[in-house]
Amino acid sequence: MATLMNHVDFRAALEAAIKGKSANKSPFSIAWASGRLTRAHLARWAENHYHYVGPFAGYLGYIYARLPDRLTDARDFMLSNMYEEEIGGDRHTDLLIRFAEACGTTRARVQDQANMLPATRGLQSWCYAVAMREDPIVAIAGLVVGLESQVPSIYRRQTPTLREKYGFSDQEVEFFDLHIVSDEIHGERGYQIVLEHADTPELQRASIEICEIGAQMRLLYTDALYRAFVEAEVPLRELELAA
Repeated sequence: MATLMNHVDFRAALEAAIKGKSANKSPFSIAWASGRLTRAHLARWAENHYHYVGPFAGYLGYIYARLPDRLTDARDFMLSNMYEEEIGGDRHTDLLIRFAEACGTTRARVQDQANMLPATRGLQSWCYAVAMREDPIVAIAGLVVGLESQVPSIYRRQTPTLREKYGFSDQEVEFFDLHIVSDEIHGERGYQIVLEHADTPELQRASIEICEIGAQMRLLYTDALYRAFVEAEVPLRELELAA
């Protein structure tokens, strides 16, 4: 019979599930951090990324609706996270569109679902499925720990390049600066909620598994961006030297 892990071992298992499959390992992320992408490549990223992160408050809303009333800390976190995405200050998707326009695309193109790659549709659909169908604590593990907690490490590598290599202004890269800070806070709160409320061996195991799957989904999505938009111009062999 499986035994319940203590919080230290459980957190280590959650972190390990994500670490080996971080989107930082994708050729697209390596090309971005090393300054090999063009503004056109970044525009294609924005046109896809909008459809993954744009509904994030919606994903969280489905989880919130299914959280038991007694889990007030988790419910409060879901509400505050949704508020920050949609109401608190600038709407996050508007900041993403501002960056996209600076890359040369348009709001209409960003919002057009026809510009999504199949892998982007797959990631979006997976997020909805997890939010609607998994145990709410497991869903928080998948979306907040498995996905959202990765963001600061990804953007810390990419954002300096946007300023130094491409010459974007602070206003144009505000989307990234904001998420380096906010998602670090969100990710840590997500960890604490999962550590506290995944209180059976079964919930712990499911949380670890879904974190790994979430990391795999984001990595597959990022790899698809490279294959679709970058590979022909920046071959993998050139990026292996920059990794």
